[in-house]
Amino acid sequence: MAGRLGIDFGTSNTVVTVWNEASGTCNSLQLNDYARLQETGTGHSIYLIPSLIHFSTDYRELYGNQVIQNNLHNSNRTFQWMKRYISRRSPVERSFDGRRLNYFDAGRRFLVEILTTAAKVIQLQDEEVALTLPVEAYEDYANWLTTVAQEAGMPRFRLLDESSAAALGYQSDMEPDDVYMIFDFGGGTLDVCVVLLNAESDHHGQHCRVLGKAGIELGGTTLDEWLFIEVMRRNECTAEEEDVAEISRLILTECEALKERLSFEQSAELSVMNPLTGRLLYMEMTREELDTLLDNNDAFSHIDKTIRRALNAARERGFEDDAIKKVFMVGGCSQIPSVQKMLRRIFGNDRVQVKSPLDAVARGACAYVAGKGFRDFIQHDYAIRYVNGPSGKYEYRPLVKRGTPYPSRNAITSITIKPAFDGQEKLGLPIFEIGSENSFARPRFELLFDEDGAARINSTPVAQSDLSRYWINETSPTFLNADPPGKRGEGRFRVSFSIDGNRRLLITAVDLITGQTILKDYPAAKLT
Repeated sequence: MAGRLGIDFGTSNTVVTVWNEASGTCNSLQLNDYARLQETGTGHSIYLIPSLIHFSTDYRELYGNQVIQNNLHNSNRTFQWMKRYISRRSPVERSFDGRRLNYFDAGRRFLVEILTTAAKVIQLQDEEVALTLPVEAYEDYANWLTTVAQEAGMPRFRLLDESSAAALGYQSDMEPDDVYMIFDFGGGTLDVCVVLLNAESDHHGQHCRVLGKAGIELGGTTLDEWLFIEVMRRNECTAEEEDVAEISRLILTECEALKERLSFEQSAELSVMNPLTGRLLYMEMTREELDTLLDNNDAFSHIDKTIRRALNAARERGFEDDAIKKVFMVGGCSQIPSVQKMLRRIFGNDRVQVKSPLDAVARGACAYVAGKGFRDFIQHDYAIRYVNGPSGKYEYRPLVKRGTPYPSRNAITSITIKPAFDGQEKLGLPIFEIGSENSFARPRFELLFDEDGAARINSTPVAQSDLSRYWINETSPTFLNADPPGKRGEGRFRVSFSIDGNRRLLITAVDLITGQTILKDYPAAKLT
């Protein structure tokens, strides 16, 4: 049975869409008073759910627009930017009424509530649900989404990267056999995807072929952080000062509002006062000054490099830059004039369009489970870790290279596994996901919420190497059992790897001593 529900859990806002079989379109859902009606600037309105959850003193929880309506957006009991900190594996916790909660807990409770409420509203039966994730998301984030969907009682669900979903969301504006780029600049990430809409069809109809994609952790919240730091600089203060820390969340909220106003106005003001001490922080900024701030933080350079990585991947598949017919801009930050100007400078005025910037991802996710298909490829490199005998250090043997199409018809690669010592009975296969070296913007500063909910500036963000390498089967390791026990350095198992249609890495292992096949297409890990 096909599905009809798509969920785009965003850093700033969450969008829920439902498929209408009769019209072949999807619409955003109004969920209780969690959602608010938002003009998109393109002639239609959609329902957005602010990605907020508040834990009240009476053990109630408020979601989305309920938080804003009750003027609790800036409370230290409110979690915001959850998606971004979950992706960063933030360990920060807060203590409420004897309970300790982190971003994973808060995000899980928020998204479970949204999923279960949406299922009730549309009377969801045994149908698939689609959830989206950033292009450069790692397997731990996908695992977290999986546990959320399971807790919400979703027996059948799929995960789809946001840029591919946005491409499906724009299918009605595309022509068969033409190439398009989706530029998705949202609250937490920038995702770029080059797609070809195929004229050939199966029983589902037309489908997209992904030619190239790239992503980076750069989004609206990053810009808000830079504005926050600029407020500190201009007012000659620090976030550690007590009367500044007390209003830090409000300052962040006003930074976001300032950024949004500058998308439509030439200048805007920020003014925040601590009601207890009378401390006033003020900043007036022009659109030109915002552009300078973005430039000084290498935003345009990061954007350009991300676009080039997606274009290079498409070029490797035989499609040059001038083959792109249209560039569709998606996400709140796509409304920033200097960002639009940059893309028009690269691709020309006629090719760049800003349409459905806030709901294209959710609409595409909905279309995906309704039957709109994809021919896609693996986004990250995957490798097996082993110990180099002479040096004693860990090294990595490539298994799957980024750009590998799936499902694979034959084995992608085969390796021989050797025991590390005489008498070894279990030989482990530690599989690692290796992300792009360009997948993070490497900020000089990072904004974190401390245990009291105040914003603090961290000058030593997580190291790039810690973020770009992830042991994907650490909690469910794959072992090959040697019977009889192995001998050090002797070739014992021949292991072949392939990928199925659900992006699962399959293992087939043959014992070279006994000749027996001990594993056959065993699903060892889910790939991104």
